[in-house]
Amino acid sequence: MSKRRDRRMMGRAFQLARLNQGLTDNNPSVGCIVLDASGHIVGAGVTGAGGRPHAEEIALEEAGARARGGTAYVTLEPCRERSSGAASCSRKLVEAGIARVVVAIEDPHPTARDGLMILRDAGVRVETGLGKHAAARLYTWFFKAAGGN
Repeated sequence: MSKRRDRRMMGRAFQLARLNQGLTDNNPSVGCIVLDASGHIVGAGVTGAGGRPHAEEIALEEAGARARGGTAYVTLEPCRERSSGAASCSRKLVEAGIARVVVAIEDPHPTARDGLMILRDAGVRVETGLGKHAAARLYTWFFKAAGGN
């Protein structure tokens, strides 16, 4: 993928994230775009009202089998575990066969951070920092509440 395309896709993910800002209770409003292995958009999601479902779940459900070998653009690190006991977004990305995940910023929340470790351990190529400053502004309240930056 070209850096230009990466920036454009992350920009779309941020557009989605802003749609539900303030509607997701204590959860951040996250945006996710999924491309197939050929680089076509096959899924898009934003955190649902009340904080569920997560953006990655929505985007992966829309993408279905077309996600295999593709790329996911996510405005915040995919969660490592879920309070509900359901599979985490990191595990769902792995199970879907996503080959590459581009994340704007890492999550300081204790139950979410280390989602990138799950992805890397599974052989998923992970890139962080694209859109980091925009994410820091968007999630300032969440990072403060989580005890992060």
